[in-house]
Amino acid sequence: MNDLAQQIGRLLRQRGMTLGVVDSATGGLISHLITNIPGSSEYYLGSITAYSNRVKVSVVGVKEDTIRRYGAVSSQVAEEMAAGGLRVLGVDICLADTGVAGPDGGTEDKPVGLFYIGLSHREVNHSRQHNFPGDRQQNKTAAASAALSWLKEYLQDL
Repeated sequence: MNDLAQQIGRLLRQRGMTLGVVDSATGGLISHLITNIPGSSEYYLGSITAYSNRVKVSVVGVKEDTIRRYGAVSSQVAEEMAAGGLRVLGVDICLADTGVAGPDGGTEDKPVGLFYIGLSHREVNHSRQHNFPGDRQQNKTAAASAALSWLKEYLQDL
C-alpha cells in the first residue's frame, strides 16, 4: 500500500489539494499509511480517530438522529463523517470509514467485515459499501486499502 499512498500524494500535489481523514473502525490505519510517505505534510493536514459514537457526534458533527436511525455502521454515517472531517479539518477532500472489524459486534443485518467508506469533496458526499471476509486485522487492512484505492481513482478522475 506504500505505492498507493505515494501515488495519492503525487495526485494531491499536482492538484494543489489537501487531505484529511476521519478513521473509525480502522483505528487510524488510513492516516498511518498516508503519513508513511515522506513529504506527506505538504498535502495531509490531519485526522480524527472517531472510534466512539460520542466522538463522531461531539467532534466530527455526525447527527445523533442519523446514528439512531441507521446505526453507526451505515452509508449515512460514513458520509456525515467525511463531511464533518472536511469542515473540522479545513481540507479539500476527506476520507472516512466506519465498520465492523470483528471478531465480535456483527449482527445478521451488519455482519463482521461490513464497512462503509465515505468521501467528501466540495460539499458533495459519497459512500461505498464493502464486505470483507477476513479476521479483524485483515478487515481493517482491506478497508484502508479500499479507501485509498477509491481516493486514487477519484483524484485521477478530477
